[in-house]
Amino acid sequence: MRRKALLLGVLAGAVLVLAAGLGSIALGMPGGATGMTQQAYAPHINSSDFTTKIDNKYFPLKPGTTFVYRGNSGGNAERDVMTVTHSTKQIMGVKCVVVDDRVWAGGKLTEKTFDYYAQDKKGTVWYFGEDSKEYKNGKVSTAGSWEAGKAGAKPGIIMQAHPKVGQTYRQEYRKGSAEDMAKVLVLNSSTKVPYGSFDHSLVTKEWSPLEPGVVEHKSYAAGVGDIKEVTVKGQSETLGLVKVEHTG
Repeated sequence: MRRKALLLGVLAGAVLVLAAGLGSIALGMPGGATGMTQQAYAPHINSSDFTTKIDNKYFPLKPGTTFVYRGNSGGNAERDVMTVTHSTKQIMGVKCVVVDDRVWAGGKLTEKTFDYYAQDKKGTVWYFGEDSKEYKNGKVSTAGSWEAGKAGAKPGIIMQAHPKVGQTYRQEYRKGSAEDMAKVLVLNSSTKVPYGSFDHSLVTKEWSPLEPGVVEHKSYAAGVGDIKEVTVKGQSETLGLVKVEHTG
């Protein structure tokens, strides 16, 4: 389970319940959206509800911004560079911002991904898919790729407009290959990374039913975004923000 990076706005009064062995999961929908049964995850997407201006305080994506992270994965030094591009991609009628996310472990490129995000009128940031390539032992895998609206895939939420402790939500959905989940744990954590020290950071728990042995905690700082990732169950992995660059 990588960043996807890394997650939530709620339409007042709209409560959606998921079953499928995951328990009751509250999920906010964008303005004007309806459609969820107890048996199926089925967010109704209205393209007019979305914008490419992603200014959610916990997950801002301004084109021309590059986030640099460093850490350790399985004993290997890891470097992650995430760049918000000026490119867009149309998915389910929604124009999405394209984010270029590349990971190096032990000095070698291990993952190159294009992620697709859009923000709804309430301020929730939605995740519409990824074009992912993983490099291992001289081979390239695209198994992690998915796109909302294709092969049964549906968009999920990366960051709510108004996160609340205890809220649980889907970050992505394609049965059997993309089922990442998240839960808000804390809203006022103190978090220190090479980039700086932050009070009142948001911390989420993230996991996937497809990887029951892996649980990750991610920290988000207002005005910055994702600042720290720590695996708390499974293979040891840490990642911390070291630099933010704005090229315009």
